[in-house]
Amino acid sequence: MTTINSRERPSFEESNNVTVKRCFYAYEWASEFVKDKTVADIGCGTGYGTIHLAKYATKAVGVDYSEETVKQNRIDNETVKNLEFVHCKVPPIALPDNTFDVVTAFQFIEHLEDRVGFLKEVKRILKPGGTFLCTTVNAKKSLARNPYHVHEYTFAEMGTEFKTIFSDVEVVGLQGNERVNKYYDENNKWVRNILKWDILGLHKIVPSSWITLPYNYLTNKMRDELMEKDKNTTDINSSDFFLTKEKLDDTWDIFIISKP
Repeated sequence: MTTINSRERPSFEESNNVTVKRCFYAYEWASEFVKDKTVADIGCGTGYGTIHLAKYATKAVGVDYSEETVKQNRIDNETVKNLEFVHCKVPPIALPDNTFDVVTAFQFIEHLEDRVGFLKEVKRILKPGGTFLCTTVNAKKSLARNPYHVHEYTFAEMGTEFKTIFSDVEVVGLQGNERVNKYYDENNKWVRNILKWDILGLHKIVPSSWITLPYNYLTNKMRDELMEKDKNTTDINSSDFFLTKEKLDDTWDIFIISKP
C-alpha cells in the first residue's frame, strides 16, 4: 500500500478543518449502522473515527498498516474496553472469517493496488447479512494528481466493481452546502493557477515519488491561504455536508453501502 503521511491522514490544524469535517461526516453517518454491533474500521490511521464508532458499537477494531501508529493507538486508548487496534497491510485483512456485523473503509480504497482482493477480504470477515460501508473521492472532481492515490474511481466504475463481489450495492454521493462549495471553488481556482505552469501535464505521468514533496508543500500553502482569505472556513462542520442521489458526478465523494 502507498505510504501515507500527514497530508493524507487527517491533521487537525485550523487550515485543514474542511477536510477533517468532510472525513468525519462518514463516521457520524456510520454511527447508526454500528449501533450495538461489531465493527472493523479498515485504514483507521490515528483511530479518531474508530474511537467514535466504539461509542456506539459493542466492539470496534481499527486496522492500519503503520505498526507505530497502531502501537500509539493502543497506548492512547488502553482504558476503552470495547476498542482494539490491529496492525496489518491490506489485503489480506488479519481478522477471522464471519466476525463483524459492519466493516468500514473511509477514504482508503484509493490507496490500494489490489482493490478487488480487498473487497473479497471484506466479504470474508463480514457475518452473513453484514454491511460494508465504503467511501472514496470522486475522480471526476479531482483536478490534479494525488501522489498517495493509486486509483481514483468514478461512480459508474466503482458501482460496477462492487457488484462483482457484493449482491446488494447502493451508491450515493457526498455533497456540501453553499459555504462548503464556495471553499472548494476557491480551492479549484488555486489549483488551476498552479497547473497552468505544467503545460505538458507532467504531474500525471512522472513517478508519484517525484511530486510528493511539492504536493505536500503546495497543499499546506493552499489551505493556509484559503483560511486567511476566508476565516469562516474554520466554522464549517460535518453538518454542512449531506448525502444525495442527484447529480452524482458533481458530488465530492462516493459513498457505498453493500451487503454480501
